[in-house]
Amino acid sequence: MDEQTARPRDRQISADGADRSSNTTSTTRRSPRRRRILILIGIVLIALILFALLRPHARNGNGTHGGRHAANAANAPEPVGVATVNTGDMPVELTLLGTVVPITNVTVQARVSGHLMKVEFTEGQHVKQGDELELIDPRPYQAVVDQWVGTLAADQANLEKARIDNRRYQTLLKQNSTAAMTAVDQAYTVKQLEGTVKYDQGQLDAARLNLYYCHVLAPVGGRVGIRGVDMGNYVTTGSTDLAVLTQMQPISVIFTLPQDQLARVVDRLRAVHELPVAAWNSANENKIAEGSVRALDSQIDTSTGTVRLRGIFANEDEHLFPNEFVNAHLLVDTLHNVMLLPSNALQTGPDGQFVYVVQPDSTVAVRNVKVGIASNDTTVINSGVQVGDRVVTDGTNHLRPGSKVSIPQENTGNTTAGSGQTAPHKRGAHRNTNGQQSEGNPQNAPSDTAPPPNGNTSGQ
Repeated sequence: MDEQTARPRDRQISADGADRSSNTTSTTRRSPRRRRILILIGIVLIALILFALLRPHARNGNGTHGGRHAANAANAPEPVGVATVNTGDMPVELTLLGTVVPITNVTVQARVSGHLMKVEFTEGQHVKQGDELELIDPRPYQAVVDQWVGTLAADQANLEKARIDNRRYQTLLKQNSTAAMTAVDQAYTVKQLEGTVKYDQGQLDAARLNLYYCHVLAPVGGRVGIRGVDMGNYVTTGSTDLAVLTQMQPISVIFTLPQDQLARVVDRLRAVHELPVAAWNSANENKIAEGSVRALDSQIDTSTGTVRLRGIFANEDEHLFPNEFVNAHLLVDTLHNVMLLPSNALQTGPDGQFVYVVQPDSTVAVRNVKVGIASNDTTVINSGVQVGDRVVTDGTNHLRPGSKVSIPQENTGNTTAGSGQTAPHKRGAHRNTNGQQSEGNPQNAPSDTAPPPNGNTSGQ
């Protein structure tokens, strides 16, 4: 009985021990997870505490430091680049599209038919007028010349005999020793033979001319292109191109002028007889040659509204090549002693174009201006500013009337008055194209510049 009672107790004790062991293992497994959770909670709490401590200092205007920084930023002068308005000369220049066209361009063709016996030139060679280029077989034409020489000699002998007979018959007629009809017939025989001799002379001249045409000569001086026919081929009259001869020096450029600029150009041509013109490459980056314009076409092309002009260039270095596209810079006039300023100083507002002028107290004032023509990065100012005024050319985005400014060049001592060189700024070229002058409308005002308030039009 005791043993039976003891066994259940032992089983109960074993079961309790097993449960404790299981609980201990589970607790051991959960301990690292709890530790990680506690660490994360601690980090979050520390972050919240730091955020709460630092937040007042980050607020603008709430904390002491925020208000001080905001005040300093509001009172800090804006760094700007400036240029001085000065006077100078402004060229009135039109940029027009043109094509290089040789003054003389000759396609050399065969003037007689025959086999090509010689080619005397090298492709690309410069030749003079009268130089022999090619030779067509002259032997058949020489034979024709010889034939007509013989025919002419025989007919001339017959004519001379007929004239002698005619003189004899005329003498006999006066002596009544021959019939009148015989004398008259002899006179007509002389006239007939005179016509025959003249015909023979014409045929001989034609034969000699054909013989001369066997020698293909350069009609003008210039550069010979690629030959059209090789030696040994048979060429025919008027249908075979032997070579192309192009006059390179001088050479011309044909360009078109818009009709709204025609009156100004005609007036200047009438006054000075010629206008200077420069040929630039198709990218309008490098000047190739300089020449002059002396003539323009006699009518306007109604399909384009333009008139053609011809510029003549010496082309001694032959940098201008036939059919090359170029930009022709035509100098129409030069304006003297006008006010100039850099084009990047111009801004655009509701009342038109204006500039920021730096005052003696280092503040800026708005001046509405009236502009003239523009060339490259310089614009003519007709009114609104005075010579010696300093205008802002760089750093205008945040300016308002009365804004304080600072000029870094003055601080470093590198300012050049009137040079137009401002703080680092890349200026674009405002070279006029298609003959359109940028009068009163330079296209360089930044779009994000705040316009001046209405009514602030000092200097207008």
